[in-house]
Amino acid sequence: MAPQRRAAPRGPESGGTAAGPDRGGRRPHSSAKKSRGQQESRRRWLKAAFLLSAAALGGLLSWSYLSAEDGVTEVLAHHSESLQDKFVEIPCSEDYDSHKRFEGCTPRKCGRGVTDAVITREEAERIRRIAERGLSLGGSDGGASILDLHSGALSLGKHFVNLYRYFGDKIQDVFTEEDFALYRDVRLRIQQRIAQAFGISSASMYLTKPTFFSRINNTEAKTTHDEYWHPHVDKVTYGSFDYTSLLYLSDYTEDFGGGRFVFLDAGSNKTIEPRAGRVSFFTSGSENLHRVEKVRWGTRYAITISFTCNPDHGIGDPVLM
Repeated sequence: MAPQRRAAPRGPESGGTAAGPDRGGRRPHSSAKKSRGQQESRRRWLKAAFLLSAAALGGLLSWSYLSAEDGVTEVLAHHSESLQDKFVEIPCSEDYDSHKRFEGCTPRKCGRGVTDAVITREEAERIRRIAERGLSLGGSDGGASILDLHSGALSLGKHFVNLYRYFGDKIQDVFTEEDFALYRDVRLRIQQRIAQAFGISSASMYLTKPTFFSRINNTEAKTTHDEYWHPHVDKVTYGSFDYTSLLYLSDYTEDFGGGRFVFLDAGSNKTIEPRAGRVSFFTSGSENLHRVEKVRWGTRYAITISFTCNPDHGIGDPVLM
């Protein structure tokens, strides 16, 4: 068998070139350079792919965070549009079955609605001035203050006081009979609109507590009462609630940022952008799980007006004492 010819050994690599000669005194074969070029090209490609993947992942995480924070995939009512009436019917939850039912009132038709045709912007401004005057007497140390003209509850620091007892006759200098008459008229028109939407008699509905003004800004929460942004169900929180409504008294993007109202639906959340004079209303059960976004700047005013079908839980309109 003929002896095998050995290839000359390579020398150590330095600076990317071969130090030792090849057979016949030639430099190493160009395939070595080609191999190194391919490796370098592969490294550059992998680096680029990594950076693109990282950027895509970062974008996805940012989108997920914003989606979770905003909870918005569809806007039911833009602040820039004036809606005559908008109503969406949805299946009722079983929450009402655990409470006494009142035929002709307890929800069998459930849903949510929005209208800008019940309360005028001028009336909303007058109502807001009532809230501003009342809340000027106190206010929470945190970002959420309430004023309840029915019970007299007013945020003051980290607590609540009864403004009628706390301020006594001075209340006559803060509110007028005209203020309370407007409040009653607005409440009645909202009640009638809700009854019409759900096909019930407004006479079967009773105002219930809590019904209150809210003033929200971006001040850090000091107590749990300031943490208004948590998801909740009104019927679970307040068993007497059957129908909930909100009258907005300030404008999204003009008076405040954030603070939109969000229905947390399975797979697709819905949001309402506040607009002065806008009324949103809905059945109070788990079919309408909701929250309010944190207010980022400015001040958001609204009034929550709640209704029950149970006369035992009804309350009267506020009276100037």
